[in-house]
Amino acid sequence: MQPKIEILADKSALVERGLTLVIEAIRQAIAERGYCTLALAGGSTPKPLYEALAKQDLPWDKLYIFWGDERYVSVDHPDSNAGMAKTAWLDRVAIPPEQIFIVPTEAAEPGIAAEQYEATLVDCFKALDSSADNPAGPRIDIVLLGMGDDGHTASLFPGTAALKVSDRWVTVGYKANDPRITVTAPLINRSRTVIFLVAGANKQGALSQVLAETGEDFSYPARLIRPDGDLIWLLDQAAGAVVNNS
Repeated sequence: MQPKIEILADKSALVERGLTLVIEAIRQAIAERGYCTLALAGGSTPKPLYEALAKQDLPWDKLYIFWGDERYVSVDHPDSNAGMAKTAWLDRVAIPPEQIFIVPTEAAEPGIAAEQYEATLVDCFKALDSSADNPAGPRIDIVLLGMGDDGHTASLFPGTAALKVSDRWVTVGYKANDPRITVTAPLINRSRTVIFLVAGANKQGALSQVLAETGEDFSYPARLIRPDGDLIWLLDQAAGAVVNNS
């Protein structure tokens, strides 16, 4: 499917539009299946979106929360994606704690943590729909993603081994020598809705490559994201200027 690209006036407008889309997707998923699964992004752009979600009146007991990637730090570390989302949103609403699935970064090895998180994903989706014997794997309702100025998304960094993983749902990604746990492109591409939140003029160079009709996927990993469902790019004016000028 062709991506939908929306250019908003500024970051505040981007967050407001993201809030509308996420709420719509949550309500649609619950109406269709009785629950909604979300994979969250880290970084500064999603934080105000999470803060806005915390103020909404939603059926919190129907939500199941995962993360697209996580730095290999404890939840109370300032760099933790889970810690940020908990403070901004999850600790402020009545989502049952057992429906919030934090990456187990206390594992001795990142590879073990990746295996554990993949097992958690698979087990959760089997429990949610035990009648659906789906060997193709989990299908997350909403995946939120950011994009770095190098074109990475989640912890899928340019030229790294994680980009070539096709037989796993979760793997270890590396930024230099820094290990991170990340979902793989095949898992993201099974999602019903993928929403990129991208702000800042520094993203223009990567965006021009990622949104081009042809290009090098392993140099700009966000190009690998081609979901079965909807793909929506929300850009602020600073980032989206490259689209206007193309």
